[in-house]
Amino acid sequence: MSVFTIILIVIVAFLAGMEGILDEFEFHQPLVACTLIGLVSGHLEAGIILGGTLQMMALGWANIGAAVAPDAALASTASAILMVIALNGGTEQSEAISTAIAVAVPLSVAGLFLTMIVRTLAIPIVHGMDAAAAKGNFGTIDALQIVAICMQGVRIAIPAAALCFIPQEAVTAALNAMPAWLTDGMSIGGGMVAAVGYAMVINMMATREVWPFFVLGFVLAAISELTLIALGAIGICLALIYLGLKELAKSGAGAAGSGDPLGDILDDYE
Repeated sequence: MSVFTIILIVIVAFLAGMEGILDEFEFHQPLVACTLIGLVSGHLEAGIILGGTLQMMALGWANIGAAVAPDAALASTASAILMVIALNGGTEQSEAISTAIAVAVPLSVAGLFLTMIVRTLAIPIVHGMDAAAAKGNFGTIDALQIVAICMQGVRIAIPAAALCFIPQEAVTAALNAMPAWLTDGMSIGGGMVAAVGYAMVINMMATREVWPFFVLGFVLAAISELTLIALGAIGICLALIYLGLKELAKSGAGAAGSGDPLGDILDDYE
């Protein structure tokens, strides 16, 4: 990879590391991080495929208070970089993506260890902000906050930069040396993580009102002739119909008559 490409990858990794804690601009989401790394490295299609697949695995991952989810930032950036290195080394796209997906879950656990170290190092910074707050020094508080969040970006940027300087032959040989039982096992584990993510999302969202839409979505997805644009259009139409009927029911307009005389007469006979 060229120096310019490496710099762009490190910038993406830095933003992903900060967003892994901020959860504000979503740079740490696999669909965003992998796509950006694929874009700057010249493998946009592979980056989108990898990001979309990893995003399905990370659907149920969320930071809640002090509880941090598996680190999607390191999993996204590191697996995308390994995929790019493998592609540059002549590996087939499907094989490179499959291997990157297999190592994503262990990388997410490693990211949790790194963020634990950074949070430990941030304790003196918090004490410094407390001291600055006691003096009313808001400029110092802002500066220390920027330093603390930049540490989270550095924890992803440094491993990303290190991976970029590893020779392509070494990465390709290491990936090829992984036994089939290990890669298959990690792929199966990744699939189970995706299923758990779906279950968590459904558990949070599912109500009597939305279950029909879940069912319709799975049924329509089985129709191979429908494109993603068509599925999106159907979803928007269903949502608009549902919202319209809901507002109609709230306003009580349905009880006042349908506006069709024949329909009102037939309703009277029911």
